[in-house]
Amino acid sequence: MADSPQAPGGESHGTRAVPERIGDEVDHLIPHLAEPPVPRVVVKADLLPAISAVSLIALLGLPVGWVWSRLAPPQQSVLGPKGSLTPLLVESYHGFDAIAIFMLLTFGAGLLTASVLWRMRRRRGPVLLIGGVLGSLVAAWLGMQMGASFAAGMYQMPPNPQLGDLITVAPEINTAWVMLAQPLAVALGYGLAASWNGLDDLGRRLG
Repeated sequence: MADSPQAPGGESHGTRAVPERIGDEVDHLIPHLAEPPVPRVVVKADLLPAISAVSLIALLGLPVGWVWSRLAPPQQSVLGPKGSLTPLLVESYHGFDAIAIFMLLTFGAGLLTASVLWRMRRRRGPVLLIGGVLGSLVAAWLGMQMGASFAAGMYQMPPNPQLGDLITVAPEINTAWVMLAQPLAVALGYGLAASWNGLDDLGRRLG
């Protein structure tokens, strides 16, 4: 009968094979999963599209101001001494109406801007978002200025007004806080789309 293999030291282990340890020389044969690259903010490639977005979005102030001048109601006021104008009791509420209409128009324009910017899949990111916010702020300021000019052209002062005459006063916006509605709408719409997307690069590589 043949002798059974013996381990070093003279001890017999029967017919069981002695396990061998895989050395470092075969580690390269084992496949390893590569870690996905961490997406980074692209600034240089997105800078020019963001600047273009600022200039194009700013032009939205022209149609917004024109529409506001047609929708905002004027005030019926009484001409007093030294050219003072006193609005009628009910007409004084039209100042709030003019502000509310302007904020609704600019907020809607901001949401529309956010949806268009989000369609630019290859440029998605904070750089384009900042450009959209800045352009919307300029558009709101331009819309407020041009809207007042358009409204003033529609409701002009009579050539020879007399004391006690009823004067139609053009609508106006007497606060600058209304300019924040449009950029806030852009940031809100773009942020909701980015959070709903769920991809690390916001889908840029799929564009």
